[in-house]
Amino acid sequence: MNEQEQRAILTLSLMAAFADGSKDEAERTELKRIAEALDGEASINLAALYQDVLLKRVSMSSAAAMLSSPEARQLAFEMAVCVCDADGVQSGPEQAFLADLRRALALDAEQSAAYSRQAEAIASLPVAASPGESAPSIPASGYASTMSDAEIDKLILNAAILNGALELLPESLSTMAIIPLQMKLVYRIGKSYGFELDRGHIKDFLATLGVGLTSQYLEQAGRKLLGGLLGKLGGGLLGGLGKQAVSSGMSFASTYALGHVARRYYASGRSFSAPMLRESFDSVLGEAKGLQARYWPEIQAKARTLDTAKVIEMVRQG
Repeated sequence: MNEQEQRAILTLSLMAAFADGSKDEAERTELKRIAEALDGEASINLAALYQDVLLKRVSMSSAAAMLSSPEARQLAFEMAVCVCDADGVQSGPEQAFLADLRRALALDAEQSAAYSRQAEAIASLPVAASPGESAPSIPASGYASTMSDAEIDKLILNAAILNGALELLPESLSTMAIIPLQMKLVYRIGKSYGFELDRGHIKDFLATLGVGLTSQYLEQAGRKLLGGLLGKLGGGLLGGLGKQAVSSGMSFASTYALGHVARRYYASGRSFSAPMLRESFDSVLGEAKGLQARYWPEIQAKARTLDTAKVIEMVRQG
């Protein structure tokens, strides 16, 4: 995929991020940070591209016209769908944006609708325990977990390895699956300490830590796109493992840090202030990044076992 197509896809993805018109200042700042961070990944001036989108100096039709191949147009639509679904099911304005985008890209309506349904299914899966899975009982006293320290450690590490492995896969839905899996991890940890959490609380918790849902998907997918892995067929996985080491390490580290900070937070009876939570997350994130090399072989091995045709089921099981 050439630089012009990469720029067009990222432009349409940023347009999708603003499609619902509800992005607050914190979210806009995070999206700007990501655009600036990705500047070092390619020769594209992404900070300027972000400004062009924000100030509406670029149109959907002009970006779509830069995509010459059917594969590039399909990937652009898939990324836009996942951006819209990253923070929950599509709003009315987002649905209208995607309908306009499908027409601008001249994509098949039935195929596009099928992909959108898959993404919506992932976005709408409950964070609670899977059907048939027994929910842990509330602790008898205090804020002790119903899981042992070793069990919580294993739960967090396994989730981090799985999300690191998902980041290696070339399918856009695999990248999107990282977010609901992180939410389910927080749910399970909070539940073990006796807190009944819903999706709204978990989204607020992640936002307090600086883990934005839309921005996180854009950062992960953007790195894969610029690294030449996203959308690849055939040998994409094996050929892209080396290039994706840094990106996958980010998914591993953010999930690992998220799990351990959630553990501290609910063990304290949710007594941490927002600055304390953010400071704790940043501290653990730094430690987690140092663990990437140690667990890199396990992340690679896990990636080779994943069936991307069963992403929805994977998220459902958590």
